[in-house]
Amino acid sequence: MRVLVTGGAGFIGSHVVEGALAAGHEVAVLDDLSSGKRSNVPAGVPLFQVDLRNRNAVRETLAGFKPELVSHQAAQISVAVSVREAHLDGEVNILGGINLLDACVASKVKRLVFASTGGAICGEVPEGQRADENWRPAPLNPYAIHKLAFEQLLDVYRTHHGLESVILRYANIYGPRQDPHGEAGVVAIFFDTVLAGKTLRINGRRTEGDSGCLRDYAYVGDAARANLAALAGTLPERMINVCTGTTVSTLDLAREISKVAGVELRTIFAPPRAGDSGRSVLDPTRFSAALGTPIPISEGLRHTFEWYRSLQ
Repeated sequence: MRVLVTGGAGFIGSHVVEGALAAGHEVAVLDDLSSGKRSNVPAGVPLFQVDLRNRNAVRETLAGFKPELVSHQAAQISVAVSVREAHLDGEVNILGGINLLDACVASKVKRLVFASTGGAICGEVPEGQRADENWRPAPLNPYAIHKLAFEQLLDVYRTHHGLESVILRYANIYGPRQDPHGEAGVVAIFFDTVLAGKTLRINGRRTEGDSGCLRDYAYVGDAARANLAALAGTLPERMINVCTGTTVSTLDLAREISKVAGVELRTIFAPPRAGDSGRSVLDPTRFSAALGTPIPISEGLRHTFEWYRSLQ
């Protein structure tokens, strides 16, 4: 089938592209290359350099390629940027997304898979609990609010336009090709920092000097597998968390990355960041039932380090 991957030149999107090609699909990429890289797009895959906010260009791209399935990975992904520039986040993640939905309807796309966020939408998850897909939303920042709003827009387009959709609520996704130079993606930032012989910055959970925020880290390979199953229509649920359900503090993550990289741990501590939740851990029950056991962080970090080492 013909599959369009928005954000397919980026971190997660490029893994979805590779998986879709391996599954025998005809694939194209829509990406404005604001953060994605042309080198991430496999040879022979058409790349449409289009900004989602350009309504006409989005519509023309879909009309020309005529995708049957769309994996929507393109987004403004930084919580910190969304707090500083809520209008920018809304323009990309809401208005740009609506442009894509309208183009999907016009081009008679069968199904859209949406890369949402579990941790940000669910907000603060109390100690000892994991947020499942029925958790009451409690977004703490514009990024999460806009992702949740788009989930609700998908219901509208499903009801009124017949556009099928699947929602993947990502935990903190990490792995090869993640950009270490932005404000999102702590695993990439930490690997880049320790391999450069620099000191890791641990932002506080509640106060400066504590072990940092508690997060659920999921390997990008699991995100790609979830996307392919969703595109194929084989997931039993319309919404699924992509996660491990394992709680990891920022300080523990720093220790594990330093260990995997074989370098001495050096840290400094900083205050909590605006818009961050303290504890965000998701429930992997649906994921495990549909796709098997998620890759544990120890294994995922080894894969990620091997990729970094291959670049040397």
